[in-house]
Amino acid sequence: MSTKHLIILLFLGLNFGFSQEVKFDENLAKSLGADDYGMKQYVFCILKTGSNTTASEKERNDYFKGHMENIQRLASEGKLAVAGPFMKNDKNYRGIFVFNVATVEEAKVLVESDPAVQGKIFEYELTPWYCSAALMKVNEIHQSIQKTKF
Repeated sequence: MSTKHLIILLFLGLNFGFSQEVKFDENLAKSLGADDYGMKQYVFCILKTGSNTTASEKERNDYFKGHMENIQRLASEGKLAVAGPFMKNDKNYRGIFVFNVATVEEAKVLVESDPAVQGKIFEYELTPWYCSAALMKVNEIHQSIQKTKF
């Protein structure tokens, strides 16, 4: 390996943090419910277009207002790690929720508290999911970068 290549690798390593050791934070891991791998179980929810195709514009607006309020409530309670809409697609997928609960049964209670689900604007599928416990920091960070509120 040439000196030039070694310098480039060293430069890349420094810039991308490869040379810096990350210190394990036991208190943070414990507060996030992380296992030894820094992971935890969630329940992943796919929202799909529901069967209610006859709702008026006012009804749809009311459902979506309630939908957004419910998202905010669940996030503030620590029950919702992530939520967001899908872009236009051919599968009728509308959005996702990642619930911070251990069972599909718990997630079902939460997703069915959504007015847009109750109004059949959305249908849903739930499945257990294993992911980084750091996902629980997304809402906190998002509040720091969100200029306009819903």
